[in-house]
Amino acid sequence: MSPLARIPFVRAAQDPTGSCLRDGERVLDNAAFADAVRRLARRFEDLGVAPGDTVAVLLPNCGEIVTTMFAAWFRGSALTPVNPVLTDDEVRYQLEDSAAAVLVGDERSRDLATALGIAWVDVADVHACDESPLLERDPVAAADDFALVIYTSGTTGKPKGVLLDHANVDAMSASLIEHFTLSPADTSLLVLPLFHCNGLVAGVLSALRAGGDVVVAPRFSPDTFWDLVETHRPTYFSAVPTIYAVLDARTEREADTSSLRFVICGAAPMPAELIARFEERFGVPLVEGYGLSEGTVASTINPVAGVRKAGTVGIALPGQEVAVVAADGSPLPSGRRGEVVIRGANVMRGYLGRPEETARVVRDGWLHTGDVGIIDEDGYLRIVDRIKDMIIRGGENIYPKEIEECLYGHPAVLEAAVVGRPDAVLGEVPVAYVAARPGRVVTPEELLAHCAASLARYKVPAEVEVRAELPKNSVGKLVKGLLREPSPV
Repeated sequence: MSPLARIPFVRAAQDPTGSCLRDGERVLDNAAFADAVRRLARRFEDLGVAPGDTVAVLLPNCGEIVTTMFAAWFRGSALTPVNPVLTDDEVRYQLEDSAAAVLVGDERSRDLATALGIAWVDVADVHACDESPLLERDPVAAADDFALVIYTSGTTGKPKGVLLDHANVDAMSASLIEHFTLSPADTSLLVLPLFHCNGLVAGVLSALRAGGDVVVAPRFSPDTFWDLVETHRPTYFSAVPTIYAVLDARTEREADTSSLRFVICGAAPMPAELIARFEERFGVPLVEGYGLSEGTVASTINPVAGVRKAGTVGIALPGQEVAVVAADGSPLPSGRRGEVVIRGANVMRGYLGRPEETARVVRDGWLHTGDVGIIDEDGYLRIVDRIKDMIIRGGENIYPKEIEECLYGHPAVLEAAVVGRPDAVLGEVPVAYVAARPGRVVTPEELLAHCAASLARYKVPAEVEVRAELPKNSVGKLVKGLLREPSPV
């Protein structure tokens, strides 16, 4: 039996009245949470949801998503969380591709479920304190049962379903607990969306498994964020670089961060200068990490208590191997640049229904990330860029991240993104897009001069465009695809 599926019931047996899950004004203790999971599992059983089926949930961040996940696992089913900002067509694609047997959600999801002929559960019933029957037997999920079907962002082609079994998620959550020494004294403030691995595994599951509790935050706002921290007293939260940049730029008062042991940054590279500024200003260690959904969230993270190297994404997490390899797959020594590969029990089972793509990405047990990195002599990984994002200008290789880091060094820059643009003579040239910090004005000429002072001439952008804001996905990650100009016909 999977130890993950038993978490609510182990907690309820050990400390029935202990805090478990907070969502707005609602607080569920361990006993109430365990009962809610059993009640929803019974509902799934009555609807014919069987072991091996997939349960979908279409909701903004809320405690019901967590309850749905554990209820699905109780039945031996997998959970596929759906991004609520997707269009109906995009939602239908995920529901059909994952062969969802039931959809949990609101009125919108009822109409979608009806149109597809699948069962529907009203979100209002998930935590309803009624007398509906519970499933009293033990959960049935096994280690090799699928636990999560997480869909990639689909920047190229249709989104792919990443298949993670209980063994993957078990290994990942155990690794995070060990690395961060999580305990019952910890409280996670959930900032990131629950349709991604980061929110589900790092933000929720690891804290609950360690005996701590979880606070589900409302939609992020810099105007109210520190109020949440001061009210709920979390010991950690995980966010993306954009959130940290906005907090740094928009916070105008003193914030009480004394409850925080550390904060985590992932999903995209964070400028070293911003890390240092945030740590100094708010007095909390900011540890940057790196990982993919295909690796169940995280593979490297900087230590909380040990040496943190700004500009790196830290060392390999317990139970994982991280290496850098040449184009032919041969390992490279420290200091050499190559593709980052990952091996461990956290590596996905594969892409749903895509065996050829799975075989291209997972070879001989190693997950090939498509990221370019360098591992130093101490084992710290620095991500250079995406292989596919590399710009070749007149035969010279340019990594956009290097230019972006230079731009972030300008005091007026809030966000920066560099992409390649076709050029009739040079093949490609770098073009930079920048958003200024609130209250600051900066010109393209000023930014070009700033780059020219620090970068080789061939790395200086051919053009800089200053915009009010840069395009982002629902997690807050910059979307470069929307900045790239189409190739000339």
